Amino acid sequence: MSPLLKKFVVVLSILVLAYVAMGYVMGRSSDEKAFRALTVYSEVLEHIQRDYVDEPNMKSVTNGSLHGLVDSLDPESSYMSPLEFKDYKERSEKGAKAGAGLALTKRFGYISVIAALPDSPGAKAGLGLGDVIEKIAGFTTGQMGVDQAQVLLSGDPGTTVTMSVIRRGKTEPQDVTITLAKIPDPKPIENKLQGDIGYLHVAEFTDGSTAEIRDALNQLKNQGAHKLIIDLRDCASGSDAEGISTAQLFLSSGTITTLKGQVVTAVVSSADPSKVVWTDPVTVLIGNGTAGPAEILASAIEDNHRGDTIGDRTYGTASQQKLIELDNGAALILTVANYFSPDGKEIPLEGVQPTYLVRPSPDDVAALENPYPPAPSSSLDDPEIKKAIEVLQSAGAARKAA
Repeated sequence: MSPLLKKFVVVLSILVLAYVAMGYVMGRSSDEKAFRALTVYSEVLEHIQRDYVDEPNMKSVTNGSLHGLVDSLDPESSYMSPLEFKDYKERSEKGAKAGAGLALTKRFGYISVIAALPDSPGAKAGLGLGDVIEKIAGFTTGQMGVDQAQVLLSGDPGTTVTMSVIRRGKTEPQDVTITLAKIPDPKPIENKLQGDIGYLHVAEFTDGSTAEIRDALNQLKNQGAHKLIIDLRDCASGSDAEGISTAQLFLSSGTITTLKGQVVTAVVSSADPSKVVWTDPVTVLIGNGTAGPAEILASAIEDNHRGDTIGDRTYGTASQQKLIELDNGAALILTVANYFSPDGKEIPLEGVQPTYLVRPSPDDVAALENPYPPAPSSSLDDPEIKKAIEVLQSAGAARKAA
């Protein structure tokens, strides 16, 4: 095929693709902006093919544009080319015997860390909130989805994985090697603080967490606790259903959350008085490393005026994704629904704002050698613990389940 004929075929194909796409969009919507956007897209492709300094690899150009298109939606959505999806399926089918213990998202166009599970390989390597992972096992994360990254960070126990990481507060990447390990489900940690105040730390909402939290609450009551601090800092992963059922342990009435999307029928999760275990005052500690099911629990307690939240804004990831396989062997992981707080706030967009904002001042941060927030603990020197105790001991904290 001559270069001229080849160019003609490519341009014709682009125009046909644009025509079909425009017809599809116009059939679904009368939105003139969508029509205009597709016209611009076809024009850009035509200029790339005709005017670019070298003859472009149109397969690569199209693949890159599809990655960018989906990446622009939200951090949890992603596109996988046929080759990427084939690799993803093969790795996924092997099963994750070991992992890194990292909760991930997309930031600045690359995979980044929200939180690391206690004692996990990721935590032992010093990885934490705000670290940007440029490469995993030699693969750039610029066009990688969160699920793809998690698959690359799983495998057999003892397997080493090298990452190129830009640490929080730094500008240059450094190599970090972790050794994958089988991570046991973290158990809720409960203990008694001063007076009748109990403390409960939840690191992850795994299957069965609600039952374990119920047992921990009963244990605290047996120890004489009548006020409670729930620590959800750095709790960024797990089952949304467990976050909802845990909220039912504290709420006798009201809405816990609503899940809805463009093509997803709204699902309202409500309180159930028969499941309530804790009726005494409660406060919830949250922060930038709080995400997913922990956000559902925190917003349910706050918006139902069951208790106050203390700390900093949560990350904002409480949503539901769907894997969609395409005819050419490619695939989409697409966010199809978001969780909303009882007050109607879209959690992935707004996060959960604390009732009482507690964060270190810029001067305090600058004075720290370690740029990462300290690991959650029940230390009475912790500013958020101090504020929680103050709130619980005040007259306004006596908010109980009806």
